[in-house]
This record gives sequence, C-alpha cells and structure tokens, in this order.
Amino acid sequence: MKWIVRGLALLLLAGGLAFLFFRVPDTDANEMWAKYGASPSQAVELADGRTVHLRDEGPRDAPVIMLLHGSNADLYTWQPWAEMLREDYRVIRFDQRGHGLTGPAPDGDYSHDAFVADVGNVADALGLDRFVLAGNSMGGGIAMGYAMAHPERLDGLVLVDAGGADIQREGSGNLAFKLARIPVVNSLSFQLMPRSIVERSLSQSVSNQQIVSPEAVDRYWELARYPGNRDATMKRFGLGWTVFDKADVAKVEVPTLVMWGKEDALIPFAAAGWYDDVLPNSALVAYDGIGHIPMEEAAERSATDLMVWLSDIALAASESASEPPRAQSVPNS
Repeated sequence: MKWIVRGLALLLLAGGLAFLFFRVPDTDANEMWAKYGASPSQAVELADGRTVHLRDEGPRDAPVIMLLHGSNADLYTWQPWAEMLREDYRVIRFDQRGHGLTGPAPDGDYSHDAFVADVGNVADALGLDRFVLAGNSMGGGIAMGYAMAHPERLDGLVLVDAGGADIQREGSGNLAFKLARIPVVNSLSFQLMPRSIVERSLSQSVSNQQIVSPEAVDRYWELARYPGNRDATMKRFGLGWTVFDKADVAKVEVPTLVMWGKEDALIPFAAAGWYDDVLPNSALVAYDGIGHIPMEEAAERSATDLMVWLSDIALAASESASEPPRAQSVPNS
C-alpha cells in the first residue's frame, strides 16, 4: 500500500514538474506595450477608472466609425480597414476587456452586458454623440447588443461574421475554441499554449491563408499571454454563447450592413441570412472564398463595400433631413 501511495506521489510530482517546465509564461506587459502600443495607440481612462488600449485616427470632425474585434483577437485585426477609412472617417478601435493591451477587467466581469457597456463608456470618454458601430465575430454580437440597447446613438451598424444569431451550430471549426470548452483540457491548453495551437487556430478560422503570417501568429500568441488575459478567456468561455431573441433583433431599425465570408467555419453563412431576414433595415454582402475575417482576408473589397454603404446611408439621412415637414390637416372651425 505504501508503495502505491509513493508511486502516486511521484507521478503527481513528475506531472507538476512537467507542467511547470512546459508551461508558457505570461508575456511582459512593458515589452508588449513597447511592441504593440506605440503611437497612435493611447491608454484611455474610462469613467469607471479602467484604462483601455485604443487607437483614434482620422479627422476629428469626420463621421465616426467604431470597430470591435472578435474573441481572442485585438484592435490590429482592423488595421487594413483603418488604413483605408481614416482619410475620410474618424476610426476608433480598442482592445476589449480581457484582450490585447487592455488586459483583464478588475471586476472579473466578462458578461455580454459588460462588453456592451464598455462601448458606451469608450464613446463617452471620447466625447462621441453618434457613430457607426462595426464588429466582427464576438465583437459583432456586442455591436448588435449595443444597437438593441442604445439605437439612438447609432448612425449605422455593421455586422461582420457576427455572433448572436439564433441558428443551429454544428460545432466550431477552430481548434482553440474546441479545447476551450473541454473541462480540465481547457485549463491545461491555456496554460501550456504552444505557438503551434495559435497558428493552427488562426489558419482554421480563415480561407485566405496569406493573412496567417508569422507576425500575425506572434501577435495573437503574445497578447493571449498578456498578464491576466488567459484567466479572462477561461472565465469568458465558461459563460457560453450569447444568442439573441428574434423579436428583440427585429426591433432594431438602425441601418445595418451584414458582411459575411461564405466559407466561415466558425459562424456559418446561415447566420448572415438570419440577420438579413430579421433586421428590418439591412443589406447583405457575401464573399466567395472567404472565411471568418473578411476585413483581413478581403480587405480592399470589404472596405470598399463598407464605404459605398456608408455613403449611401449618409445620403439617405441627408435627404430625409432636407425633406419639408408634412402639412398637418387643420380641423374645420
């Protein structure tokens, strides 16, 4: 019996030592800020005292578009769009709580409502009254949630392969997402987190493999290990998917552009049809041969489609504002 106990103790000790040996450590926060937080990055303080890593580019008096990245991503996923939009638009993007250089939320709240509230807090910190809100994947679900809660602040809504549609999922086509939902395995995978898993996960998310560059993989891998982000990811994944009620979505009359890669392996193209059918004021643009991240996989095409749509809704708003008021009937005296 003693030998069995000793053997188990040795196995546990060996396992613990192996875990410590193979565990990939957190990155250094100062090094990450030096690498990814150079100008035009800012650390902007919100009303609740937290700071977020944010980029605010383009003319101050231009129409505003705010961009929300997806799960386990960061503001750099919008870099191609930002470079094309900032000539004519004020482009704002930030690392959401538990992501990138923003890091973990002190209150440990990674609920959908907390992410939605952050959109308003960032807008308030920057003095924005109205803006167009765009989001990809998880960020698209957050954008949809914000539109449902605060439609009065939005000039437009852009859903790029967005979460939240009430459709049947066949399972994620992304290795990291699969591992994150398996008890025990998820904790080990996030602590060990070899670079190869990050690379494979990104590769499975897209159809255009050109964007799976060594620099992109390094960024995902390093910022996923920014101090506190791994624990934040575990907590967030433990909350499950956010799924919207069809009736609530149907009430949102904000002009909406639904953009989707037809080969999306994470959120199927059927979700694009669901949003386009349910939203009363929507337009759909679909991309053949493109996966989950159209703003990177088809950067020029998607940015051009976006700018055409932005021009159209601005024109429609201008024409509506210039229409003379309707004459009111006066009752006979």
